[in-house]
Amino acid sequence: MNVLLKNGDVLSLEDGANCLDAALKISEGLARAAVAAKINGKIVDLKVTLNENDTLEIVTLKDKEGLEVYRHTCAHVLAQAVKTIYPTCKLAIGPVVENGFYYDVDFNTPISQEDFEKIETEMKKIIKANAPIERFELPRNEALELMVNYDEKYKVELINDLPEDAVISFYKQGSFTDLCRGPHLPSTGKIKAFKLTSLTGAYWRGNEKNKMLTRIYGTAFEKKAQLEEYLIAVEEAKKRDHNKLGRELGIFMSSDVVGQGLPILMPKGAKMMQILSRFVEDEEEKRGFMITKTPYMAKSDLYKISGHWDHYRDKMFILGEIDESGESPTGEEVVALRPMTCPFQYQIYKNGLKSYRDLPCRYSETATLFRKEASGEMHGLIRVRQFTLSDGHIVCTKEQVADEFKRCLDLSYYILDCLGMRQDVSFRFSKRGKSKSDKYIDNDEAWNNTEAMMKVILDDLKIDYVEADDEAAFYGPKLDVQIKNVYGKEDTLITIQIDFAAGESFEMNYIDADGVKKTPYVIHRSSIGCYERTLAFLIEKYAGAFPLWMSPTQVKILPITDRTLNYAKSVAEKLSMQGIRVEVDSRNEKIGYKIREAKMEKTPYVLVVGDKEAEEGTVNVNKRGVEEKSTVLCEEFIAKVIEENINKIIF
Repeated sequence: MNVLLKNGDVLSLEDGANCLDAALKISEGLARAAVAAKINGKIVDLKVTLNENDTLEIVTLKDKEGLEVYRHTCAHVLAQAVKTIYPTCKLAIGPVVENGFYYDVDFNTPISQEDFEKIETEMKKIIKANAPIERFELPRNEALELMVNYDEKYKVELINDLPEDAVISFYKQGSFTDLCRGPHLPSTGKIKAFKLTSLTGAYWRGNEKNKMLTRIYGTAFEKKAQLEEYLIAVEEAKKRDHNKLGRELGIFMSSDVVGQGLPILMPKGAKMMQILSRFVEDEEEKRGFMITKTPYMAKSDLYKISGHWDHYRDKMFILGEIDESGESPTGEEVVALRPMTCPFQYQIYKNGLKSYRDLPCRYSETATLFRKEASGEMHGLIRVRQFTLSDGHIVCTKEQVADEFKRCLDLSYYILDCLGMRQDVSFRFSKRGKSKSDKYIDNDEAWNNTEAMMKVILDDLKIDYVEADDEAAFYGPKLDVQIKNVYGKEDTLITIQIDFAAGESFEMNYIDADGVKKTPYVIHRSSIGCYERTLAFLIEKYAGAFPLWMSPTQVKILPITDRTLNYAKSVAEKLSMQGIRVEVDSRNEKIGYKIREAKMEKTPYVLVVGDKEAEEGTVNVNKRGVEEKSTVLCEEFIAKVIEENINKIIF
């Protein structure tokens, strides 16, 4: 039997040989490092039997898929340990996630992170036992019977939801059996370094109408040193976590009586939002955008035209009673809070006949939007139910699409540069691809043409992007500017989308040069993205020590005694007249205490003024991050701060 290896070599094996036999024949070292295999491009267990002319790749922990197999096996070890310690608990799901894994469990009695030690001890026993891990498959009725006998109701539900022709597979390690598609390590003893990291609640299947389960997170690495390095990095990340740091710095807060996913921006956060939105609006106006102000809600009629009612209704807050079809059973008017501004801005375009000379029409809005995120999805400022978006739409001819797309990207590049985030982002070309999901407009020709158009634009702009199928907007493909938080989780920061459907749906037309009525294209874009999300990433990037131009308080002046309070106020007035945000700390506290507090607040400049400074017209400058202090003329300091503020110097 001959097997083709990934590198093109042909390996001769006996009939019935498996992937591990092949790895051993290649080299003992590779066999020891092997954790899984790919047969004809599909990831499988090492014990899978090879057929003649299969294409084989041995997978190790150096491969992304190998590390995922390793961690998924550790998730099963966690499940076995939990089931051993808490035999009445019910197991749900335990997938791999970025940097680790989790398992959702339904406990009769709640557990806490204090229970991790005994769970980890039991996991170590399971690993030390080095039990072989065996895969087996069952027909649907036998699979259901097995999980019913184990009293695993969540597994029963999963099996019932599988397609009729699905392969129902299980993995057994020692006395423990779990429903799983695999693959897994050959035995539990292959796991060398792991750690349970956190505990949270999660609704079964992400639906808040279902029961809240306990989600146990963990991670695993090939070597103990790698695990320790990761755990140190996580501790450092926690110090920058916007959800913690943003609250400590008084940027935002939340309230149980207000509701989940509805953060409250405190004065510092609100000031930063104002700074950023004014900056963005001014920059958009320079680039030809016309500002709009549209309603926060609209009748369902508007969303039916746009397609949101059919493709996005589950994510919308609806005011009024509707049935499963989305219609009012009483015939009364139904309105919904807006999840976007596009259909509102289209009404502005339609207000009067347009010719080709009027295009492109560029509309922008700092828009408050509402989206019905699931409870388990919300996180700090990154994913919320009410948010503020730098929303914009460009109505243009097909010939103008490429140039307008480039202009949108140039604007986002400029904003990212000013924020100091240009090097932190990556790019994703989000397509429908081959997906036939009903979440997309059903028009294969339009999808193929628009995706091809965007690919040409991206390639001409020499953007280094990855392609992702089934990530498009329901009306067209998009370029997503991606960014990772301190824990490595990726989110979309900015997006630029090409819409092939809106022009026709809303009967937006223009008269071409030849006098013919034509339908325009629409580009949806956000220049800075969601302000709340951007603010979260700024908090994490700078650990709260923001560049001067975006700091809510740029200069804090500390008079040493009441005698110099008037001088401090005169310096503050001069700074304020130049647009510098300044505060005077006039409290009757020791100067050392006030300096330490100002530094804790991460104020860019702290000025100390005493009798000498007042007499000489100087200020003693404490610059954030600089150990040495300097005394300079007041006017000299003011000129320096103005320059730094105007030029948006990052460091």
